[in-house]
Amino acid sequence: MTPDALVAEAGALPAAVEPSVVDDGQRLATATQWQLIWWRFRQHRLAMAGACVLGAMIVIALVPGFIAPYGVTTRTTEFISAPPTRVYVIDAEGKWHWPFVYGVTTARDPNTFRMVTEPDLAVRRPVMLLVTGEEYRLLGLIPTDRHLFGVKDGTIHLFGTDDLGRDVFSRTVYATQISLSIGLFGTLLGFVIGVVVGGMSGYFGGWVDFVTQRMIELVMSIPTLPFWLAAGALIPQNWTALQTYFTITTVLALFAWTGTARRVRSQILTQRGIDYVVAAELAGSSDWRIISRHLLPTVASYLIVDLTVAFPAMILGETALSFLGLGLRPPVVSWGVLMQEAQNLQAITQSPWLFLPVVFVILAVLAFNFVGDGLRDAADPYATIGGGS
Repeated sequence: MTPDALVAEAGALPAAVEPSVVDDGQRLATATQWQLIWWRFRQHRLAMAGACVLGAMIVIALVPGFIAPYGVTTRTTEFISAPPTRVYVIDAEGKWHWPFVYGVTTARDPNTFRMVTEPDLAVRRPVMLLVTGEEYRLLGLIPTDRHLFGVKDGTIHLFGTDDLGRDVFSRTVYATQISLSIGLFGTLLGFVIGVVVGGMSGYFGGWVDFVTQRMIELVMSIPTLPFWLAAGALIPQNWTALQTYFTITTVLALFAWTGTARRVRSQILTQRGIDYVVAAELAGSSDWRIISRHLLPTVASYLIVDLTVAFPAMILGETALSFLGLGLRPPVVSWGVLMQEAQNLQAITQSPWLFLPVVFVILAVLAFNFVGDGLRDAADPYATIGGGS
């Protein structure tokens, strides 16, 4: 039978598989677990947006002196409680320019007797990049006086000034460093405690598991907010900022490990009877090696998600304590300290821009939650590459 007859008898040949489909299949078949997680994570749009926001905040926290045009305690006495400076690109005549600010004149309001500011349209100052200003240490090591932006003459206050004439934007930038670092160290401390305690509880079982679970239940039964308030009230007023910083971090971490410990325990309980764990035991591996080299890596993706989700709670805890005046105290600045300084009737009625640091708190919490959702979806072993939120 001729080839043409064979084709006619068998019917039409199946369509050729496109090379791109074959390549994608091979790529997925040979990819590691971490590569699959990354590919799934990239398809989660909200998670990627949250990661970008967190990346920007991390940069701010690393180089606050470069981002902020002024220092934390720098005062502009002629602009007390001044509103945010408006940045223009179109002048009063309708012409386009490089971003600039107008000069400012101050006068006393005859009705309220408050100093008010008015733009001086005759003076136009361009917003310049990499300007010289106050000296600081880049990354805490390199002395420099270069700042990301500023004006050559006059001042620029993107978030306005407080009742002492301090730039709110610069203080918010420096507060980002403190609040994020407390969230980082507090979460890591609670995470390490939770992994160690939960790993031991799930692996050894028996009386170790019983004692550990009762201890976890005892910690979880303590009301969180009253305990934080009591611990904050016990911090001596004469302690240095560094002592207060580490104390607050430790207090927050004392309640951050219980959930992680229980999740690690449940995962270890499901994994410790698997063949490769039994083989490691028969080969004479130590308990620590089995836990650290065989059991914990299998639940690493879930631990990363847990770590990410724990950050917002830690940041909100520090913010709440400082807002109530029981956390960090001036001259240290954090998001909570800035909001604590704004909790008065005058700020609400006359200086509402003092609440702008709240925006940073909201963005950070939302970003961490979005990233946590994306990691949780990406770590799902039954998830498929495709789609996205």
